[in-house]
Amino acid sequence: MTDLRNFARSLLCASVALSITGPASAAFLDDSKASVELRNFYMNRDFRQSGAPQSEADEWAQGFIMKIESGYTEGPVGFGVDAIGLLGVKLDSSPDRSGTGILQRDRETNRAQDDYGTAGLTAKAKMSNTTLHVGTLQPIIPVVMGNNSRLLPNVYRGAWLQSKEVDGLTLDLGMLDRTSYRDSSDYEEMTVFNGGARNIVLGSTATSDEFMFAGGKYQFMPELTGGYYYGALDGIYNQHNMQLVHIMPLGEHQSFKTDLRYVRSTDDGGSNVDNNAFGALFTYKIGGHGFTGGYQTLSGDTGFAYVSGGDNMLINLLQINDFGNEDEKSWQVRYDYDFAAMGIPGLSLMTRYVSGDNVNLAAGGEGEEWERDTDIAYVVQNGPLKNFGMKVRNATVRSNFGSDINETRLILSYTLALW
Repeated sequence: MTDLRNFARSLLCASVALSITGPASAAFLDDSKASVELRNFYMNRDFRQSGAPQSEADEWAQGFIMKIESGYTEGPVGFGVDAIGLLGVKLDSSPDRSGTGILQRDRETNRAQDDYGTAGLTAKAKMSNTTLHVGTLQPIIPVVMGNNSRLLPNVYRGAWLQSKEVDGLTLDLGMLDRTSYRDSSDYEEMTVFNGGARNIVLGSTATSDEFMFAGGKYQFMPELTGGYYYGALDGIYNQHNMQLVHIMPLGEHQSFKTDLRYVRSTDDGGSNVDNNAFGALFTYKIGGHGFTGGYQTLSGDTGFAYVSGGDNMLINLLQINDFGNEDEKSWQVRYDYDFAAMGIPGLSLMTRYVSGDNVNLAAGGEGEEWERDTDIAYVVQNGPLKNFGMKVRNATVRSNFGSDINETRLILSYTLALW
């Protein structure tokens, strides 16, 4: 472990030359931090419908996610550098069982590669409460969200300016030109996700090397936050994203949360994207219990548009589906329990059910689908295995236009701070 720490520190010091000139200040090194996450991931996806081209996808892999963040140099404008290293190692797979998304596959043989990964550097600058990051990015904002649901996360390449100069206000502005998918070692141009029955038709250019985003969120009062973001995948689609969240305290250990979202997506000359998406979530919490109900409705000539490989802000984004097909209407019920209320901190349960219908199928007719998810997770709270996490995720999907799936994921993770 000492060798790993020394390697990470050496990488951080060597990276200084790529982002700043002159010797690093004490704050640059003293405020730095590094960690490595060990993620062991098993996934089985059982295709239940008759005539499926593949009976199951079943793979097991070990992932390593190293993150290094420097502090900032002294002065009116501080400079720094971050680094990320991603490595996935195959433990079990075969050509007839590949395709879980946790391993990179050979395009010709369909065989999972023995290992894959990527690395990236990010130069950063800070003045007052405004930061600029250029290089490898992992944004989590409404119009572009990274995905971390498999062995390794996806990452993007670009520039991101974020300002928090006004109390309660966060502003974001940026541009991305490439993405590296969660099961890939390459940086590629971006495209729009078009799975299910979205019925998105692309023109001669199916990919883009420019995704622009701008917007912000403001905390109007302690209980109320609102946000607006604009995103544009050049030549494919434009998107306006609005969200309003209100949390009402209801006495000791009780609250009622309202989460309203509206997204308007239109084409940008190279597609037929045309979609309105509205979602509303209502959550009542009492003690360790959480009860949620939600409704999502889509309208327009296509389904919901977002950058392929990432996540989106639809309220019914689940383990497998997001119920974002053309004209789809869906409702959700969900229950959460935090066992800390029973004296077992670190143990949690989540189960939910979403049903969708009214899907406009290109071949005609109405599509219907449902998904049921259950997560059980535990994180060790103290002792030599502190922060060791275990999670079991189970999902069942049934559809009259897509795949019928039974899926189980087992995830073991441990994050170790190197310094």
